[in-house]
Amino acid sequence: MSESAPAPVPPSDPATLNPITPDPAARKEELRLAMKAFRKRLKLTKLDDESRIGHGPMSGGGKSGVVAITPPSQFPKDVWEELTEQGKLKRAGRGIYELVDP
Repeated sequence: MSESAPAPVPPSDPATLNPITPDPAARKEELRLAMKAFRKRLKLTKLDDESRIGHGPMSGGGKSGVVAITPPSQFPKDVWEELTEQGKLKRAGRGIYELVDP
């Protein structure tokens, strides 16, 4: 039996060559969704902290001291780094980020 040459690989679409860096419009949308998720997670964390028992028996809670959170895990770390470079987030250390005051 003779061996046949391997079939040539068809050229790929340039947009699919590197799934980490999609087209600019998709990246912009991903960053927008990441910020939305970050704000929502921060808001819920603050609400959870304010509603905790221990502020006083007659109080409705207290002011939250939460200013930084671990970002949602459904977005990769490079998204959070890019938002930091854009000045929308600030590193608070150990994988925790906080919103930059507008």
